[in-house]
Amino acid sequence: QVQLTESGGGSVQAGASLRLSCQASGLTFTDYGMGWFRQTPGKKREFVAAINWSDGRPYYKDSVKGRFTISRDNAKATVYLQMDSLKPEDTAVYYCAAEEYGYSGSHYDEEEYDYWGQGIQVTVSL
Repeated sequence: QVQLTESGGGSVQAGASLRLSCQASGLTFTDYGMGWFRQTPGKKREFVAAINWSDGRPYYKDSVKGRFTISRDNAKATVYLQMDSLKPEDTAVYYCAAEEYGYSGSHYDEEEYDYWGQGIQVTVSL
């Protein structure tokens, strides 16, 4: 079965960096756009970043542009989220997700994703 396994979360101070990883298994990785979403208690899960399945084009939430970088290694079936200059408002549970194929407008919509990881906590303190 399909599994998405996140790693790399933790607790850091504002201004620090973290790199999240999400390893996929049980699917043809190159057929899937990959996304990162996040959620805080009492709030709806929100889009953070995505990377296209065909050309590797990245997409970002406005508030993380210039600080976060999404990338993928198809040979390792892994997607990464490099998070720099972290802020307390980045604190959330981060989820990795896989969307078969997809198009530029679909990457932002969690309903378009087929598989989800279990989530990993990122905590940023002042």
